[in-house]
Amino acid sequence: QVFLQESGGGSVEAGGSLNLPCISTLGPFRRLRMGWFRQAPGQEREGVTSMSIIGESTYAPSVEGRFTISKDNIKNTLYLRMHSLAPEDTATYYCAASSRGYGGSLLTTEYDDWGQGTQVTVSS
Repeated sequence: QVFLQESGGGSVEAGGSLNLPCISTLGPFRRLRMGWFRQAPGQEREGVTSMSIIGESTYAPSVEGRFTISKDNIKNTLYLRMHSLAPEDTATYYCAASSRGYGGSLLTTEYDDWGQGTQVTVSS
């Protein structure tokens, strides 16, 4: 079983930046495919970005060019760097992992393990 813990959330003004780390304990971190998802109140959880086992990244169109996913296999940590934040980015952000499969995915059904989430609030 893989345990995931996000941090780094907070409140920022539009145009600001945040960096969200997600630390993984247990499991072969190097062989995990991982992703970041977000969920706003009253909305479905949606995929933001993902990374395959060999480091290929995929982004939702709404965050392309503003968000960057990276993975440190030494520190067992997944990162989400967010720039040019907008009020519509306000949500609870979750990291997710799967030891199944190979490629990245923005589908929630492709992941088995989830963190508790960290809140990001962007004011206009």
